[in-house]
Amino acid sequence: MRLALGLARRARGRTSPNPLVGALVVVGDQVVGRGYHRRLGSAHAEVEALRQAGPRARGAELFVNLEPCCHHGRTPPCVDAIVAAGVRRVVVGMVDPHPLVHGRGLRALRRAGVEVHCGTLGPECRVLNRAFVSCVTRGRPLVTLKAAITLDGRVAARGGDARWITGAPARAEAHRLRNTHDAVLVGLGTVQTDDPRLDCRGVRGGRDPLRVVVDSRLRTPPTAQVVQLARRSAAATWIVTTRRGAADAGRVQALERAGATIIAVASQRGRVKLPALLALLAERGVGSLLVEGGPTLAGALWRERLVDELVCFIAPKLLGDAAALPLLQGVGAVARVAQAVALEAVRVRRLGRDVEISGTVAWPGAWPDRAG
Repeated sequence: MRLALGLARRARGRTSPNPLVGALVVVGDQVVGRGYHRRLGSAHAEVEALRQAGPRARGAELFVNLEPCCHHGRTPPCVDAIVAAGVRRVVVGMVDPHPLVHGRGLRALRRAGVEVHCGTLGPECRVLNRAFVSCVTRGRPLVTLKAAITLDGRVAARGGDARWITGAPARAEAHRLRNTHDAVLVGLGTVQTDDPRLDCRGVRGGRDPLRVVVDSRLRTPPTAQVVQLARRSAAATWIVTTRRGAADAGRVQALERAGATIIAVASQRGRVKLPALLALLAERGVGSLLVEGGPTLAGALWRERLVDELVCFIAPKLLGDAAALPLLQGVGAVARVAQAVALEAVRVRRLGRDVEISGTVAWPGAWPDRAG
């Protein structure tokens, strides 16, 4: 199963709204077929593995990290292919939470006389597909907040300057994160201060994520790099605004001519309603969202408990200025340390002189699947 998970990971950032799936056909202790779902619309992992195994699949075992599908979608049902190949036993990591499957694939295999075992490395399988599970069960993407901070918890100097808090290895890792996420999100403030490209550079086989800018009053300049890049990149740039912001026909036309796509969503107190934005992204096939915005956007998402994962690159530097910008802004006061929000499944590693700390945000009483 761990080999199947390793295969599935190869397609991170490529399959949404589909899950990450890897499969192996095994005879005795020999792998005779392997496959993974490479991108949306391509062959499913089970079918790819069975094709590679050929006639050796008859009487073999199939290991797959997610329940095989049993419905007609962009591709035929995997259950039919498994039964037709004569597979004797199927070992599954987790049940597919999608209502079109959700146990039906396992039952169909058993009815066809195939031995089925489900739950092998279940927690690891659920962690791998948390983005898929989030979209299916919560109707929104898995949200990862990424930040580069100083030892005293600041993301920028008081005037907004943040170049560069961390060193080259940490910045390279940020590009790898973009490569494995479906979309990257920033606010207008980041566009105005940093003029980022939000592309993926220096990653072998990498691709640009969808770029999303939250801009409630539609003030993004058409000359911004994130807008201009839309014409040269395979990925689009969406500027998400309020209906009032989208009513400015002149600004809309200027941004659209420059290459951006303007999308209006519901507002709250004149600002883009963040749950509405996340629901829209899920509807349009975004399963994983990387947030690279400043403290205002990060604080707004945090305040509404919309952050699922946190990745912090901590530099051995101190600004020593109370007016320097914090990681989170506008989240309210915490009276006691006991009220602090903790991380679970924490990972720590060195990246040059910097340290990366990442984990799952353990909101009290939150999404029950958060621990994987």
